[in-house]
Amino acid sequence: MGILMLVFIFISLTRHGEAQGPDSCNHGGGLCRVGSCVSGEYLAHYCFEPVILCCKNLSPATTES
Repeated sequence: MGILMLVFIFISLTRHGEAQGPDSCNHGGGLCRVGSCVSGEYLAHYCFEPVILCCKNLSPATTES
């Protein structure tokens, strides 16, 4: 019964609101974080709304050649 409840919660989280999942966040250059974004990051969207956020850097990453 516990496993069924966990599956239900997972499905509810992925289908709620703006949740796009971790693959979308990672592909877009962001990181999924629990609670809040760290300094220098902004909330791009949710990995799993409303608990897990997709945070991206404020400034684009620069590459040195």
